[in-house]
Amino acid sequence: MAEPVQQWWARRQFSRGRDVPYEVGAFRAGWAAYPELIRQYHPELNHGVTLSQIPLAADVLLCWECAVGHRFAATPTEQRERPGRVRRRSAWCPECSTLARPQPVILGEARAIPRAPRRRAPELCTKTPDLASGTAFLSVCAPKPASAAEAALRAGLTDRLLFDTGVNAVKVSRPFFRHTEVWPDIVIPELRIAVEYDTVGRHGLEHVGKREDADRRKDRALRAAGWEVVRIRTGALEPIGPFDLRMSSVGVRGITRLLDAFRGIRGELLVDAYLR
Repeated sequence: MAEPVQQWWARRQFSRGRDVPYEVGAFRAGWAAYPELIRQYHPELNHGVTLSQIPLAADVLLCWECAVGHRFAATPTEQRERPGRVRRRSAWCPECSTLARPQPVILGEARAIPRAPRRRAPELCTKTPDLASGTAFLSVCAPKPASAAEAALRAGLTDRLLFDTGVNAVKVSRPFFRHTEVWPDIVIPELRIAVEYDTVGRHGLEHVGKREDADRRKDRALRAAGWEVVRIRTGALEPIGPFDLRMSSVGVRGITRLLDAFRGIRGELLVDAYLR
């Protein structure tokens, strides 16, 4: 059961036999992937304990304050998993999330509260072609690339490597949300390698918490189809796969590191055969 931060800290002092069981900055690298939570946390509301002194999975109740001024108690895990599919900053605060939802309609003196519809198993998209698992193809459902950094990465990779740039999806055997296809940022069918470019985004919502769980599901679906994934993880995002690369930006050296990762996956002989 989660315990208040003061009680948790005292118990850690006793169990570790130290006045300061965790030094300031001990967990800074892990929390750096959650910039919005760093903004919401205030040591003066938590008996002087800084966020970088608290393990990300600690079962401790902390006091948070959102940008609007709402204060609430939640464990680190509850906060990290709070944003779901909602892409707005209010997702990090339970009160802001409630206010952002549509309110029930008031009719006269009575309040009409709509009944929650029964959940049905989501129907799979019928636009995915009937292909063998692992086949790369051009999908009509795939979103258009919106990141300038992703476009620069694609251009830099195209300058160094020959591959089919006319495909944007990979057929998978297990459903991923409502599709039996996934859409990596860059698809290299000749090597059966998918490249993803990950950032936390403007509001710190991307590729963290539940979104990271979705990334892992996507990677598992690709690997089950005979593909491998290389994720370029920017900022404070830690690697989640065996071939992921941490970069601040992708330049000439970054493309070279990426090609070296390809060689580590498929072998130098095969990869170099596609070099320009």
